[in-house]
Amino acid sequence: MTNMHNPPHPGEVLKGLCIEPLGLTVTDTAKSLGVSRKTLSAILNGRAGISPEMAIRLSRAFDTTPESWLNQQMQYDLWIANQTMGDVKVERLPAT
Repeated sequence: MTNMHNPPHPGEVLKGLCIEPLGLTVTDTAKSLGVSRKTLSAILNGRAGISPEMAIRLSRAFDTTPESWLNQQMQYDLWIANQTMGDVKVERLPAT
Protein backbone atom coordinates (compact mmCIF):
# COMPACT_ATOMS: atom_id res chain seq x y z
CA MET A 1 0.00 0.00 0.00
CA THR A 2 1.37 3.37 -0.93
CA ASN A 3 1.53 6.15 1.61
CA MET A 4 -0.04 8.68 -0.70
CA HIS A 5 -1.42 11.70 1.07
CA ASN A 6 -4.83 12.89 -0.06
CA PRO A 7 -4.44 12.75 -3.86
CA PRO A 8 -6.65 15.16 -5.80
CA HIS A 9 -9.74 13.91 -7.57
CA PRO A 10 -8.90 13.59 -11.29
CA GLY A 11 -11.61 16.15 -12.00
CA GLU A 12 -9.56 18.76 -10.12
CA VAL A 13 -6.54 17.89 -12.25
CA LEU A 14 -8.62 18.06 -15.43
CA LYS A 15 -9.99 21.45 -14.47
CA GLY A 16 -6.74 22.97 -13.22
CA LEU A 17 -4.28 21.61 -15.78
CA CYS A 18 -6.34 21.15 -18.93
CA ILE A 19 -9.56 23.17 -19.05
CA GLU A 20 -8.76 26.42 -17.23
CA PRO A 21 -5.30 27.03 -18.76
CA LEU A 22 -6.81 26.70 -22.24
CA GLY A 23 -9.65 29.08 -21.39
CA LEU A 24 -12.24 26.43 -22.20
CA THR A 25 -15.78 26.40 -20.87
CA VAL A 26 -17.40 23.30 -19.42
CA THR A 27 -19.96 23.40 -22.23
CA ASP A 28 -17.35 23.61 -25.00
CA THR A 29 -15.18 20.94 -23.40
CA ALA A 30 -18.12 18.57 -22.97
CA LYS A 31 -19.10 19.09 -26.60
CA SER A 32 -15.55 18.37 -27.76
CA LEU A 33 -15.44 15.22 -25.63
CA GLY A 34 -18.81 14.06 -26.94
CA VAL A 35 -20.41 13.95 -23.48
CA SER A 36 -23.11 15.96 -21.78
CA ARG A 37 -22.30 19.06 -19.76
CA LYS A 38 -23.86 17.29 -16.77
CA THR A 39 -21.48 14.34 -17.12
CA LEU A 40 -18.39 16.53 -17.34
CA SER A 41 -19.57 18.77 -14.51
CA ALA A 42 -20.00 15.74 -12.23
CA ILE A 43 -16.39 14.73 -12.91
CA LEU A 44 -15.03 18.24 -12.43
CA ASN A 45 -16.88 18.57 -9.12
CA GLY A 46 -15.71 15.19 -7.82
CA ARG A 47 -19.17 13.60 -7.92
CA ALA A 48 -18.20 11.09 -10.63
CA GLY A 49 -15.03 9.25 -11.50
CA ILE A 50 -13.07 8.77 -14.69
CA SER A 51 -14.28 5.66 -16.52
CA PRO A 52 -12.11 3.82 -19.03
CA GLU A 53 -14.22 5.35 -21.83
CA MET A 54 -13.78 8.86 -20.43
CA ALA A 55 -10.06 8.23 -20.00
CA ILE A 56 -9.82 7.47 -23.72
CA ARG A 57 -11.83 10.59 -24.60
CA LEU A 58 -9.61 12.76 -22.38
CA SER A 59 -6.42 11.23 -23.77
CA ARG A 60 -7.50 11.98 -27.32
CA ALA A 61 -8.65 15.50 -26.53
CA PHE A 62 -5.65 16.58 -24.44
CA ASP A 63 -2.87 14.41 -25.96
CA THR A 64 -2.33 12.40 -22.79
CA THR A 65 -2.62 8.68 -22.09
CA PRO A 66 -5.76 6.91 -20.87
CA GLU A 67 -3.57 5.15 -18.32
CA SER A 68 -2.60 8.46 -16.72
CA TRP A 69 -6.27 9.31 -16.10
CA LEU A 70 -7.14 5.84 -14.84
CA ASN A 71 -4.09 5.81 -12.57
CA GLN A 72 -5.16 9.11 -11.01
CA GLN A 73 -8.65 7.71 -10.46
CA MET A 74 -7.28 4.52 -8.92
CA GLN A 75 -5.00 6.41 -6.54
CA TYR A 76 -7.87 8.65 -5.47
CA ASP A 77 -10.26 5.70 -5.02
CA LEU A 78 -7.70 3.73 -2.98
CA TRP A 79 -7.05 6.70 -0.72
CA ILE A 80 -10.80 7.20 -0.13
CA ALA A 81 -11.29 3.48 0.54
CA ASN A 82 -8.40 3.47 3.00
CA GLN A 83 -9.91 6.46 4.83
CA THR A 84 -13.39 4.98 5.03
CA MET A 85 -12.42 1.43 6.02
CA GLY A 86 -10.88 2.56 9.29
CA ASP A 87 -9.91 -0.31 11.56
CA VAL A 88 -11.66 -3.10 9.68
CA LYS A 89 -10.38 -6.38 11.06
CA VAL A 90 -9.06 -8.79 8.45
CA GLU A 91 -7.58 -12.15 9.31
CA ARG A 92 -4.36 -12.91 7.48
CA LEU A 93 -4.54 -16.16 5.55
CA PRO A 94 -1.56 -18.51 5.49
CA ALA A 95 0.59 -18.49 2.37
CA THR A 96 0.60 -21.68 0.34
